[in-house]
Amino acid sequence: MMADHAKVSRLLKTARGQLDGILKMVEEDRYCLDISQQVMATEALLNRANREILAAHLRSCVRDAVSAEDRQAKTEELVAALEKILK
Repeated sequence: MMADHAKVSRLLKTARGQLDGILKMVEEDRYCLDISQQVMATEALLNRANREILAAHLRSCVRDAVSAEDRQAKTEELVAALEKILK
């Protein structure tokens, strides 16, 4: 992975901490909208981490694909990943 490891790790660890907090909120039977807000915040962190990873993929793997055939395969791979995200 060519993404900034420190940045991606920080985002993922923060999201993991938020998930632990959300689980605790559920166990404590906290207010639904408060839980939902925390879930959305966690999703935003995961999306930021994913954007970092995909941007690094574009900057390295796709750019470095030597032949046009490899470049096409990497492009299709990225399009498939984006389709999943945008679903």
